[in-house]
Amino acid sequence: MTSFAADDPTIKGNLRTNISQAMSQYVEDQTVDGKIDLYDAVDGKLLSLTFDSLHAGIVKKEGFFVSCADFMDQQDRLIDIDFLVKQSGNTLKVTQAIVHSIDGEERVYHLENN
Repeated sequence: MTSFAADDPTIKGNLRTNISQAMSQYVEDQTVDGKIDLYDAVDGKLLSLTFDSLHAGIVKKEGFFVSCADFMDQQDRLIDIDFLVKQSGNTLKVTQAIVHSIDGEERVYHLENN
């Protein structure tokens, strides 16, 4: 049950590739013994996540490139994590991971309301 994020077709070429690579690197760097631990502030629980796949869609919101990935948690729920990717010069880096949906039930967060 993979969901698909919005996509901005103007984000292309090396930029798109580098955003995806930044997300892949973040997942790799955060993975310990096959799991990523992420605190879910809404439910007040620590999630132990197993990576499944990156989504192809990328959008830009309030200075961040945003894309997501699917994970499975310790209760076998599908967890969609949004990654906020920031650009500084030629460097792209994930600065935040946010739970976007659980088993398809979306959570709303607003980057526009800084």
